[in-house]
Amino acid sequence: MADDALPTILQLTPLDEDYRRDPAAVLAKLRSACPVHHDAFSGATFVSRYSDVRSVATDLTLWRDPLRADPESRRLQRFDPPDLNLPRSETFSILTLDDPDHARIRGPLSRALYARVAKFKPEVERIVDEALDRIGDQAEVDRMDLFCVPIPIDVIASILGVPHDRLEDFRDWSEGLIQGLNPFRNPDQTAHMERSSLALTAYFTEALADRRAHPRDDLISDMVRLQSEGTPISDTELRINLTALLVGGNLTTTDLIGNGARLLMLNPSEKAKLMADPGLAAALVEEVLRFDPPVDATSRVASRDLEISGCPIAKTRSVNLLLRGANRDPDAFENPDAFDITRKKVPHMSFGGGAHICIGAPLARLEAQVALPRLFARYPDLALADPTEEPAWRKLPFFRGLETLRVRTGA
Repeated sequence: MADDALPTILQLTPLDEDYRRDPAAVLAKLRSACPVHHDAFSGATFVSRYSDVRSVATDLTLWRDPLRADPESRRLQRFDPPDLNLPRSETFSILTLDDPDHARIRGPLSRALYARVAKFKPEVERIVDEALDRIGDQAEVDRMDLFCVPIPIDVIASILGVPHDRLEDFRDWSEGLIQGLNPFRNPDQTAHMERSSLALTAYFTEALADRRAHPRDDLISDMVRLQSEGTPISDTELRINLTALLVGGNLTTTDLIGNGARLLMLNPSEKAKLMADPGLAAALVEEVLRFDPPVDATSRVASRDLEISGCPIAKTRSVNLLLRGANRDPDAFENPDAFDITRKKVPHMSFGGGAHICIGAPLARLEAQVALPRLFARYPDLALADPTEEPAWRKLPFFRGLETLRVRTGA
């Protein structure tokens, strides 16, 4: 394949119709023709082979902060210019921080979060059952609206201690903030993002003060207590990272549950396996994450001159890791284009890797492991309302999820 036939960055997002319809096919061609591909339009290098993606993602010497990339490598990244008088940790979340700030903040935050996740299954079960009760005996529903969307925001809000009557606000703010990851956002989306950022900053400022005066059984109180015990995290850093948890706990888990339910409806033999053995829930979720993950890519910045599969990468070059492409690599996965919840386990790359592996992974797994089996136990005949209808995939770059999904419940 000639180089000019290789996809550009725009053609590797759901803004492109071919990619939106079948991203695996687009990525298979790229992985076969040019697994380490420099995109002249964006200035970045794209890596799509499993071994390369895994090697780069787990290399602790590489940088995560996109502003350390040379300007030619980040033409399409849209960040407000940082205030150079502020520490980087008071401008960006751990998602794009490097050490030592990354480790300083992520360590205590992850320990507090995971302690809550470890005992949170009964609460997740309650939230899932409430969502199912709202569907009730309706014959046809938009399952995204009534099931997949509310569960993750209810769960992360419960962990944070957000009152139930603020959930609609939080959902709206989360949808606004996710536009910060969209380099092609329009003015209306930018305005929504900015309003949401201001609203969440105000909310978490008030919440931190409230928890100091009136501690509760929630993650915000946990972090305030750690501060009082000497953990070196500022209020600004807490606000930024609690906001990041909220956003990460909403959109991507919604899409994980949505994509998983759709796959089970499209693959009745796999649904039958799950219904015969609910103990396959964990394996199901891992296969959904491999086969149709909610996140397409992550990135690193070269901290030195290096090579990836013999291709030279100059220091400060941005390297985009195509997680979806890696997850369908036939060199890593047998029959990679088959959805098989009992396949031989090979670690997928959907949560990234290394020090920056997704901090919310245990919670996302828990929610999907509860939600998907319970959905089909309640509605064993759940089916697409119109199997011939083209899926309504969202057009947010580097994410994959459905805007709507009409289903017949069989009720």
